Amino acid sequence: MIISGFQSLLQAARMQPEPQQMLFVFARTELPEDASPEEKQRFEKGQGGVMTPIMYVDKKPTELESFADLAKESRQMGQDWDFVFVGCLSGQGDREPSDAEVTKALEVMVKSVQGGIIDHLLIYRPDGEQVRLHGPQL
Repeated sequence: MIISGFQSLLQAARMQPEPQQMLFVFARTELPEDASPEEKQRFEKGQGGVMTPIMYVDKKPTELESFADLAKESRQMGQDWDFVFVGCLSGQGDREPSDAEVTKALEVMVKSVQGGIIDHLLIYRPDGEQVRLHGPQL
């Protein structure tokens, strides 16, 4: 199945034979402290910067009806974010992923975002647009 948006991601997760846990890492684009004048200029134009994870959560696919639900819940946390990185963790057989497995997977995702290793994750803007980003510095 081709994931063409958040709704198709939810549908794909719900259709899997094993129970799924969806993982979300919310991040803000920031200018690094040691940014060069050129990097600062690019950042002011809305280009470049680095991803800084600011919060994360896991959800069962059945706990969300739409991207709007996820965005609304995230706003209740009072943190502005620029992108949400999404991954899924499968259980085995009828067993859901354990809390320890979910925590470990979220920790790995946070480190991946910090290191710019993001090609394996789906990425969405706050308006629900699916995007593709590259590398540790954008």
